[in-house]
Amino acid sequence: MQDRALLSPRAQALQPSLTLAIAAKAKQLRADGRDICSLSAGEPDFETPAFIRAAAAQALEEGQTRYGPAAGEPALREAIAAKLSQENQVATKAAEVLVTNGGKQALFNLFQVILAPGDEVLLPSPYWLSYPEIAQLAGASVKLLPSDADQGFRLRPEQLEAAITPASRLLVLNSPSNPTGMVLGRPELEALAAVLRRHPQVLVVCDEIYEFLLAPGHSHHSFAAVAPDLADRIFTVNGFAKGWAMTGWRIGWLAGNREVIAAATALQSQSTSNVCTFAQYGALAAITGSRDCVQQMAAEFNGRRALLSERLMAIRGLKLLAPEGAFYAFPDVGEYGLDSMTLCNRLLDEVGLAVVPGVAFGDDRCIRLSCAVSPATINDGLDRLERFLVGL
Repeated sequence: MQDRALLSPRAQALQPSLTLAIAAKAKQLRADGRDICSLSAGEPDFETPAFIRAAAAQALEEGQTRYGPAAGEPALREAIAAKLSQENQVATKAAEVLVTNGGKQALFNLFQVILAPGDEVLLPSPYWLSYPEIAQLAGASVKLLPSDADQGFRLRPEQLEAAITPASRLLVLNSPSNPTGMVLGRPELEALAAVLRRHPQVLVVCDEIYEFLLAPGHSHHSFAAVAPDLADRIFTVNGFAKGWAMTGWRIGWLAGNREVIAAATALQSQSTSNVCTFAQYGALAAITGSRDCVQQMAAEFNGRRALLSERLMAIRGLKLLAPEGAFYAFPDVGEYGLDSMTLCNRLLDEVGLAVVPGVAFGDDRCIRLSCAVSPATINDGLDRLERFLVGL
């Protein structure tokens, strides 16, 4: 008999992605013949634009099928650096960019090379569900900084100030936000920067994966552009999944301090090596090509987001802060007296609607619904939700 458990303590503590699990369950029920409507996916339903697919296909035909540099193809790193410098006003060199297998690996690599046991990650809540798991895998603890719809799901500077301790090592910012759709404005970022200037031990990671998906009247601001004096402490994570509908391509990036990027590259060289070579040529075409496709998809999401918000606001008993970006809504369903997991399980079992429980994002009063589907599917899903809630 073994003297110790088969799994390591970190593996035993690890929780699988609930969003992926719900999506898989919905697909299986549909395959079994059930009438299922899913508003759970964090994935655009558009095809990757044709010119991007063509560039990857051409790279295949030209023999771009071998190992490449662990940090990414030089031309793609240069293009990402140029994009950050010109569009985001964050002065960036190619040596300060690492191409990763999606945004998740960018976060994982960063957390692994800057965090240690005893470090504390400051995480505004609600949060994207993978942040705490990735932090804990790096040996750090997580301190939640909660907010709700009454606060606009926003981190307040005085709240950040009160939360910082000598152990605080990293602040996570995600704007536009998954799951709430909140977008941080420039004055809010400036107020947070003023706090961070008093605490030089605190680094910041900014997840900007939804930067192109903004409701009318809202703008995206990169934190490193708002506070250039803090740029050496700020890391930007982004990728091609949401803006260009390239989720399955698994191409993201990490940008920031050159020493940290070098360490993250070394880590990647010992784990996954380089990102798929020919896929990077598709990404290069995307980032250097016309943004018309991005703008067209963003405009479609604006219409869907408005439809989702308007219909949710019309359901009695729901409370919703209208999302300002991304493609989610995060209504408070607490008035119905069910925890979010029970509510979501019953929705799937009783009316065939798949949505994600808010407990996965740190708020058990809420559920997350996605508008990354057709308007007809949104209407179908909200018909089912309303029918179920009226029957409670």
